[in-house]
Amino acid sequence: MTTENKITADEFEKMLQDSYTYKLNVADVVKGVPIKKEKDGYLVDIGAKTEAFLPIKEVVNFSEQNPDEIIKLWEVKEFYVMKDEEDDEVAMLSLKKLSCAQAWQGLTELKANNENVMAKVVSSVKGGLIAEVMGLRGFVPSSQLRTGSPLDTQIGQEIEVKILEADPKRNKLILSQRQVYTQQRELVADEVISRLAVDQIVEGEIVRIADFGAFVDIDGIDGLLPISEISWERIKHPSDVVTLGQKIQVKVIKIDEELKRISLSLKRMGANPWDEIVDKLKEGDIIEGTINKITSFGAFINIYPGVEALLPSSEISEEYVNVQNMFNLGDKVEVLIKKFTPQEHRIGLSIKDIKAAREAQTAANSEAAGE
Repeated sequence: MTTENKITADEFEKMLQDSYTYKLNVADVVKGVPIKKEKDGYLVDIGAKTEAFLPIKEVVNFSEQNPDEIIKLWEVKEFYVMKDEEDDEVAMLSLKKLSCAQAWQGLTELKANNENVMAKVVSSVKGGLIAEVMGLRGFVPSSQLRTGSPLDTQIGQEIEVKILEADPKRNKLILSQRQVYTQQRELVADEVISRLAVDQIVEGEIVRIADFGAFVDIDGIDGLLPISEISWERIKHPSDVVTLGQKIQVKVIKIDEELKRISLSLKRMGANPWDEIVDKLKEGDIIEGTINKITSFGAFINIYPGVEALLPSSEISEEYVNVQNMFNLGDKVEVLIKKFTPQEHRIGLSIKDIKAAREAQTAANSEAAGE
């Protein structure tokens, strides 16, 4: 306890003299000195006829905080008057309400000045995070998180946020981490992009995952990793391959300096399977594949890791067939490579021509043996 915060004998005598004409009003802010701790609160001398009472529940905003770390006996503090002094009842004080009022005022000023503030993440809830700032708890919606979804690993950490809404009457505090990132991104985007080049390999961290792809933090700016550039194989969602917080190496495939955007690829970090199959497959080969996708016009079949070929419904049978009733995802099927143009990433398959292809091959083998 510092000397300047202790009440002096002269100050105590003055407070005593003032008590004879002292009039308290609800919502007043008064100075007082905690002089005794009781079971459910503290007695506080505020210069009135009798000591005022500060309930423990009015000391702190949150149950996990320790009142004794905030209230020190014989240390001068300001208090909010909840209930004035009556004939047979003491005045009731609140430190919590004063703290809240001051915090709301401070947050309102920060919002008006478009300033950032640090907030401590205390919990993850449905739809976002709960964060404490200036003794108040606010909500950071998922849409206002840089990651796009709450992360349990952020609990206990401090994040920089902007104040979207501060309404003390409704006790509503809405915060945004994303807007801080957007602001900071503008400051570093030009410098980071100037150091990048197409085909350059960079390391980054997955900071957000959406249906259409993932965002990777590259030295302070986010690059888009489209779902089509995550894997050569068909995937249902980016989260099938990458996870939030994951460190990955990616290749820069496009830079838009005007819009300050970069596009990335994970699949191009490895060999292109379409190049690999040039010497492995050819027209006329009969191979086994796996059904990856079924449509009304045919089925897409994985014939090589990362290579998908189309089996049109017209190539299944001479008669009309309902493809969606005929196959299931994951089925193994034997197919004939009827058209092979890997340079265009196109391969046409057939089932109905397998028999004819085998007969032709048998005939060719017999003729070669006869020679």
